[in-house]
Amino acid sequence: MDPEDPRYCNDRSLSVILIDYMAFVFTGMQEFIVIKGAREHNLKNLNLKIPRERIIVVTGPSGSGKSSLAIDTIYAEGQRRYVQSLSSYARQFIGELQKPDVDYIEGLSPSVAIEQKTVSRSPRSTLGTITEVYDYMRVLYTRVGRAFCYRCGRPITTQETENILQSVLQMPAGTRLQILSPVVQERKGEYRKELQQMRREGFVRARIDGRMVDLTKDITLKKQKRHTIEIVIDRLIAKPGMERQLRAAIENALIHSDTVVINLVDQGRDILFSKTLSCTSCRISYPEITPMFFSFNSRIGACPSCQGLGYINLTEETTEFDELVPCRRCGGLRLRAEALGIRLQGLNIGEFSRLSVRRSLEFIDSLTFTEREELISRRIIKEVRDRLRFLQRVGLDYLSLDRPAATLSGGEAQRVRLATQLGSSLTGVLYVLDEPSIGLHPRDCRRLLETLSEIRDSANTVIVVEHDEETIRWADHVIDLGPGGGTSGGWVVAEGRPEEVEKVESSPTGRFLSGRRSIPLPAFRRRPKGWIEITGASEHNLKDLDVMIPLGLFVCITGVSGSGKSTLVLDILYRALLRAIHGKRVRPGRFRTIKGTEQLSRVISIEQRPLGRTPRSNPATYTGIFTHVRNLFSRVPDARVRGYTASRFSFNVPGGRCESCKGAGFKKVEMHFLPDVYVPCDECKGMRYNRETLEIRFKGKNISEVLEMTITEARQFFSHIPALKERLQVLSDVGLGYIKLGQSATTLSGGEAQRVRLARELGKRARGSSLYILDEPTTGLHFVDIERLLGVIQGLVERENTVVVIEHNLDIVKCADYVIDLGPEGGEEGGYIVAAGTPEEVSLNEGSYTGRFLRNKLQEHRARGTRVTA
Repeated sequence: MDPEDPRYCNDRSLSVILIDYMAFVFTGMQEFIVIKGAREHNLKNLNLKIPRERIIVVTGPSGSGKSSLAIDTIYAEGQRRYVQSLSSYARQFIGELQKPDVDYIEGLSPSVAIEQKTVSRSPRSTLGTITEVYDYMRVLYTRVGRAFCYRCGRPITTQETENILQSVLQMPAGTRLQILSPVVQERKGEYRKELQQMRREGFVRARIDGRMVDLTKDITLKKQKRHTIEIVIDRLIAKPGMERQLRAAIENALIHSDTVVINLVDQGRDILFSKTLSCTSCRISYPEITPMFFSFNSRIGACPSCQGLGYINLTEETTEFDELVPCRRCGGLRLRAEALGIRLQGLNIGEFSRLSVRRSLEFIDSLTFTEREELISRRIIKEVRDRLRFLQRVGLDYLSLDRPAATLSGGEAQRVRLATQLGSSLTGVLYVLDEPSIGLHPRDCRRLLETLSEIRDSANTVIVVEHDEETIRWADHVIDLGPGGGTSGGWVVAEGRPEEVEKVESSPTGRFLSGRRSIPLPAFRRRPKGWIEITGASEHNLKDLDVMIPLGLFVCITGVSGSGKSTLVLDILYRALLRAIHGKRVRPGRFRTIKGTEQLSRVISIEQRPLGRTPRSNPATYTGIFTHVRNLFSRVPDARVRGYTASRFSFNVPGGRCESCKGAGFKKVEMHFLPDVYVPCDECKGMRYNRETLEIRFKGKNISEVLEMTITEARQFFSHIPALKERLQVLSDVGLGYIKLGQSATTLSGGEAQRVRLARELGKRARGSSLYILDEPTTGLHFVDIERLLGVIQGLVERENTVVVIEHNLDIVKCADYVIDLGPEGGEEGGYIVAAGTPEEVSLNEGSYTGRFLRNKLQEHRARGTRVTA
């Protein structure tokens, strides 16, 4: 439903009431969520008794079953029960919700999952719109904004009939005019009543959505589309003696609307006159000021050149937001000039949107109003201030309100959702969060945890899938799954308060929490073999930096969120090296010079974006493993006798695949008034291939059974084939032993996708002199997996490469050879180099937040007698 539809607030309030009511129905007075026989994915028939209205952390190694329990079982069943309570009509608008593999769950509340998915891919969606801050500001600017002429800058005043009349009379003789009165502007509806009223009043023509129509004919408008309806009051030709007729037409137009539109027929353009606002010097009139006037998604408010997108090279289908060129007409502010002429204490709404959350909160707090304006704006200001403070409390105060939603990282998007939940005031709800600490510096993690506690204290249950040590220690109850990943996981290894989990010898998490096991410091810090020197780095918030990046080392770029890490590494360093080394036609962020690029042979950025856009892409196809597997099957004696080639074993082309489902393994069943259901293909039973292909077996397994193997199982199965064993070993080394060879790429997390990419790079022939860039590679990794990842990174450096990692995790930072810490804050107050040097040198810098936390980490090792040789 459109937020500007007056029914929106009522429906929204009803949904909140319904969730609260369902929470009561589901839970009664139960103190626990009781789970019996949870078998989703690799869960081993788990029985659990989880306390309600507590913060519960589900932890364990990668692939141990954390998401299977928290999201695929608990959250999924809560959502399914809630949806079942709705009417069949309502259910048709909700995606398919299948029952998880569990015997039963008691004490379950309606559930809300706050995941790491991008909020919206639309280029029109911004931080301001998804948090509703921008919507409230549109109302504020409408009610108390002051209008200035966008051409001369003078305050503009109301315009009387006489002023409009004199302006039109000055037009050249012979000018053909139409006098129009807009009665509907960019609103949804059929407007049958309004059209009939026009006919009764004797009007025979109207301009509807820019097209002239005959009112004597039947007119049908689409109810869900926005329409603009302008009555044609009169049609004239400019000539002496027309004053009486023109005056009557203008007065008649102003009866129906505050705005008069003079349509110059031969020129195909309009001149607007308003009885409310106009500039007498420039003869510019503003239309009626409404909240829609400030909407860049409306034709009334959007800049006519960029249609409200803000950039000349941006379209509705754009998914990449690099190298954008601001619209020359609106300067990237998205709105028409008249809307940008309305100001509040010197700022128009576009300029306000460019402020960071921190600065916009300061602006709101500094506003002063008259007694009348105070009365009008009090409620609006409260709503805006609350939303900005929620964003600040979850560590997002460095983001600007005009930040496109599609450019938010998974962690940022999740914390935006968390901030919106803070303002919902729901009680009795089950919240499930997937690694909310991702992208957060240790300094900001405490604020996030306090936010989770506030949600809990409102009689809600908070279940968090997390590996962060501070978050685990903050929990009221910990469920540690393991002991390994994949088939080795799915068991409850330890459960209870954090201090109780610490004492469990068999718990990998407990051993790390107690200090019985820790990620060791390297024996020594390497010395640089050269330098990349960047001068004048000034993209986004970087403050004209001169940066020296050492080569031949493991380098960590650190700093609080929004301090400029990604800008320096991805926008400047990576793009500059792509252009210098590989000759790519890319535009780096702003800098003056870069030196030392000749010391490198290539640059590789290993990102967290999805491996593919279709469910057919999987780890086996992406890493090239499946090519070797298909070749193996084609050389089996039975296959050779039948003349089968490697293509016979592809599920993407006709021949060996099941043609009933085209190799997908499932079919979509349309349920008409119920959601579509995906069921295993009745022909191949979900195995993707036809019967003849499945008859070919290698070591007793057919091709479908091989795709169902985990990486660990496949490594053992193909241990006698060097080419496959090596690639599978690399996937295992980066902590992916639990994922299946044929697992759909769309089901992999950002961190998993990044590690698959890393494994593919590691599987290539070593060349040396390469620079690898990794952005937060510890996403989704347990302490055990981080230890493995560090081994991979150190191995790359040992092969005479440079590894540059953007990271907050202190176990990674402490193992680096060199650290560059940006800050001191995020956003406008960031962009400086706070400290640079070895971890020991950075830890001594009092001005570095990273240094302070690193100092504590290094002191823990010194207490155990660990020293690093420089």
